[in-house]
Amino acid sequence: MTEIIKHECGIAMVRLLKPLSYYQKKYGSYLYGLNKLYLLMEKQHNRGQEGAGLACVKLHARPAEEFIYRERAIGTSAIQEIFANIKDQIKNTPHDTADADWAALHLPFAGEVYMGHLRYSTTGRSGLSYVHPFLRRGNWRSRNLLLCGNFNMTNVDEIFNSIVAQGQHPRSYADTFVLLEQVGHALDMENQKLYDRYKKEGLDDIAITKSIEENLNIADILKKPARIWDGGYVICGMTGSGDMFSFRDPHGIRPAFYYADDEIVVIASERPVIQTTMNLSVEQVKELQPGECLVVNRRGNIHTEQILPPRNYSACSFERIYFSRGSDVDIYKERKELGRYLTSQILESIDYDLEHTVFSFIPNTAEVAFYGMLEGLNNYLSEQKFYMLRNATAPLNDSELKHILSLKVRSEKVAIKDIKLRTFIAEGDTRDDLAAHVYDITYGTVQADIDNLVIIDDS
Repeated sequence: MTEIIKHECGIAMVRLLKPLSYYQKKYGSYLYGLNKLYLLMEKQHNRGQEGAGLACVKLHARPAEEFIYRERAIGTSAIQEIFANIKDQIKNTPHDTADADWAALHLPFAGEVYMGHLRYSTTGRSGLSYVHPFLRRGNWRSRNLLLCGNFNMTNVDEIFNSIVAQGQHPRSYADTFVLLEQVGHALDMENQKLYDRYKKEGLDDIAITKSIEENLNIADILKKPARIWDGGYVICGMTGSGDMFSFRDPHGIRPAFYYADDEIVVIASERPVIQTTMNLSVEQVKELQPGECLVVNRRGNIHTEQILPPRNYSACSFERIYFSRGSDVDIYKERKELGRYLTSQILESIDYDLEHTVFSFIPNTAEVAFYGMLEGLNNYLSEQKFYMLRNATAPLNDSELKHILSLKVRSEKVAIKDIKLRTFIAEGDTRDDLAAHVYDITYGTVQADIDNLVIIDDS
């Protein structure tokens, strides 16, 4: 599948499976979940240069009290801004800092279900109104929907037309708005189906509401709208009643990982982010499979379900090569291997003259591929040294022996990144002008008219 790069974003979700008082007693804070979400988002800062958003659902809020809280901001400092705003809201709400039960009912953002998003739109619309999570409100908690994602839907026209054909009137053509309305409509239909069922069973309205909240089938809600989705995506959602889900496209184009134990469920776009945040080994973090959905319902029950059958695996090369954190064990190995694969082509292009060639990389993400390239070149050079020593026609004198042993691959940091600019976002002359000022050169590392210079880059 070929896609036009549109959104490369980061998602993070946290679901606490115990009362807030449990985390207050064990970890010293009933804001344990919020603190973990902050780490998940900050560790994925590279995925959100345009904006960030956060939402929280409280499971035990009473009528006339808010049960959904949301903060969004734009700009490279958006994470710090939204958490500073949350801190101010908590600080300005009089409360007993030791009373976790009171906090669970009243304190802003002291909840059990959290969603974070980091937006990185390389094309398309910008501004606060396009920063996730998106929110669809209703007077019944189970009809409220929060949605965010890392995605590029390639058939927005088809999705838009399908919801218009149902009689809806979307307020915007933006892809996330369209998905919100589509999934929101499916959520409404599931609510209505359950309402009709429990009404026939003779339950009163309060009992019906509680039964609906306890029995929403998130997988069934997603199955119908997902049939026409085409593109690379990880779609995450929360209902106002506390259900949470993360759903990955059937081609596995966009990444998603998760961890669950008896205390917490954590979801993120990157595996090492979860490892670092939760202090886990690589084996403890699971990858969400293509077409699979992780669901945590209001009661805290966790299960995965195959929403769509997996198709030909087509992981996004931009994610694997450039965008993901290089600390992931698989990403690191892949990037090294990409550099190593270039060895033969490079040697041919320099006519095998390693003595008069300097090797370097464009910082910073190409550095790992550079190590792989050096590994391949050093392996070649070791073979050449062995050949020269083994096949010498006469005993080598000290000078000849020292010359062979001194042969090495010359590597230098020729390019220095001086300004942190994402130049691929800009176009035309603007991009060229930015690129010309992003890097400085380390002078004296290459001899003019004598040395070849080989630079590896990934973007």
